[in-house]
Amino acid sequence: MPRPSPPPVVRGAQSVSHAQYQQLRRQIPWLYLPLLANVATLAASHAGMASPWLTQFIPLLLVTAAALRIAHWVRAPEAHQLSEAEAAHRIWRTQIMATAMAAAFTLWVIALDWFSDAALRGQVALALGVTLLSCMLCLMHLPRVSAMLGIAVVGPYALYCIVLFNPATILIALNIALVAGVMAKVLGQSHHMFVNLIQSQQALHEERHQASRLSDENQLLAQTDSLTGLPNRRHFFARLDACLTRRESEGRAPFCVGVIDLDRFKPINDTFGHATGDRLLNELGRRLSVFCDQTLMIARLGGDEFGILIDGNADEARERLCGLREAICAAVVIQDASLRVGCSVGLAVYPEAGSNAHALFDRSDYALYHAKSHARGECVFFSAEHEAMIRDELQMEAALRSADLEAELTLLFQPIYETRSMTLAGVEALARWHSPQLGLVMPDRLIAMAERLGVINQVTLILFAKLLAKAEQLPPTVSMSFNLSVHDVASPETIRELTRMIVASGLSPERLMFEITETTLMSDIDGARAVLEQLRALGVRIALDDFGTGYSSLGMLHQIPLDTLKVDRSFAAGMTTQSGRAMIAAIRGLAQSLSLDCVIEGIETEAQLMEASLLGCRYAQGYLLGRPAPIGSVLRGLREAAPVTLPAAERARLLPASAQLH
Repeated sequence: MPRPSPPPVVRGAQSVSHAQYQQLRRQIPWLYLPLLANVATLAASHAGMASPWLTQFIPLLLVTAAALRIAHWVRAPEAHQLSEAEAAHRIWRTQIMATAMAAAFTLWVIALDWFSDAALRGQVALALGVTLLSCMLCLMHLPRVSAMLGIAVVGPYALYCIVLFNPATILIALNIALVAGVMAKVLGQSHHMFVNLIQSQQALHEERHQASRLSDENQLLAQTDSLTGLPNRRHFFARLDACLTRRESEGRAPFCVGVIDLDRFKPINDTFGHATGDRLLNELGRRLSVFCDQTLMIARLGGDEFGILIDGNADEARERLCGLREAICAAVVIQDASLRVGCSVGLAVYPEAGSNAHALFDRSDYALYHAKSHARGECVFFSAEHEAMIRDELQMEAALRSADLEAELTLLFQPIYETRSMTLAGVEALARWHSPQLGLVMPDRLIAMAERLGVINQVTLILFAKLLAKAEQLPPTVSMSFNLSVHDVASPETIRELTRMIVASGLSPERLMFEITETTLMSDIDGARAVLEQLRALGVRIALDDFGTGYSSLGMLHQIPLDTLKVDRSFAAGMTTQSGRAMIAAIRGLAQSLSLDCVIEGIETEAQLMEASLLGCRYAQGYLLGRPAPIGSVLRGLREAAPVTLPAAERARLLPASAQLH
């Protein structure tokens, strides 16, 4: 495929000297043609009347000089090839040569006229006048040269006519002088207009140059991130499109599209302030710019997310990313604080992952999402496994859009026991989606997809209505927990509808507990506090779910109206170790100091249950105590099975180890 032709070169406006020189280059060859013709005519008409010197040798010299000047100007360089000083120097030389040639021609004509009769004198005067006027016209853009030419011709000829004291020749000389003067005046005005035109062109060129420079600067600003100095999102995608176009025309050589997301940046931004966060991003932008070259481009896409283009395959990209990630993870000192962030990277390789910008970027973003969820701090390449996951999500999205949620959504209930008496204290309602196309869909996938599609509030209200319908089947001493998502808390309409449903059900609000996660609070702590205070004013209790897995602070716990802390199941697994017990004891002490109940999740062994009881955790929940089940199974368990108890020997064996912490 032929390469595109280069764009035309746009030259700047000419200076006055350049413009005059260019006009001379075009017109001087024509200036000498009338001179040659008149020299030949006069020499022929005076042959035999004047000496051979005047009719042969001097005309030959004049013709040779004129021919050489014509050849010189035909071969002369273009104006744009000369500097302004060189052009001015050539104009000065032309002025000298033209004056000399005019003087020589005039003296020769006067010498011929001395041998002329009355008829030939008229021919001499006519030839002299025509030659003078044609030369002045050709030199119209050099009025000074034209004037000097007129003086060099008219002056000697007029003086000669006066010496002859012939009235006819004197009148002819005066006529030539008058016409030459008028011509000089007209040429002077024309030259003035010519100079004004050139200067206007120069001014216009300067304005265009200034506008072009400002346009280039604006384009650069429009494609540059002002905080980091890196290319911005617009430039990134323009570069990606250009790279794809080049690959399609020159061969499908591999290259990588990636997305880098900073880890731990948000806590730094929230703790130290946005100004510190901006300075951190500025420093990281400076570090990343060092790695940019013809084969690697880094752009800031927004927030703490960066886009990357690497010319090469996956192995080459992985090698280039090693140094880049080290630069990101190195400490940044800002106002005596040593700050460190990490990064997770998602990459997609062309053409395996896609052949257009949209597909490649989406797949690299999906790889980043997978890295943040399953391999934080690592580099993940989009793979066939991810492609299958995307297809599953698309299938689930289609199924959820067409689902009959009233019929397909159900609730399971997991019991929560009081650890000392081992009596049923409450149940947690857990969502299940039975799709005709997909079968059973677990809650985490259901909630994530519902949030993505914007139907989470509808799902919440349907499930809560089902919970209220089951409430009358449970003993009045058993409470019910229900999970709210961040979108529920952020929706005033949803909160109003939940409140209306509680009041309309006639159920005692004290039996209801809404569970929220730390992520819900961190997204908008002020808005979350207002909503939770509104619910508590109704009598509903509030629990903080999965405590210990996010970024909760003591200050936040003081700000939020809470009744219960639900300790994440990850702590239960280490409860049988001394460090694990110490951690649980610290959390239980924190809850007690804040007058909060403590529920430990994930109890799967009798040893864990015993430790939870001995450490003072009032409530426990887990597979040992009961798996999620329909309400009927929970009720049958209450009637048919005794509470979970531990053998006395097991209690005695565990007691000393636990007591060491007290």
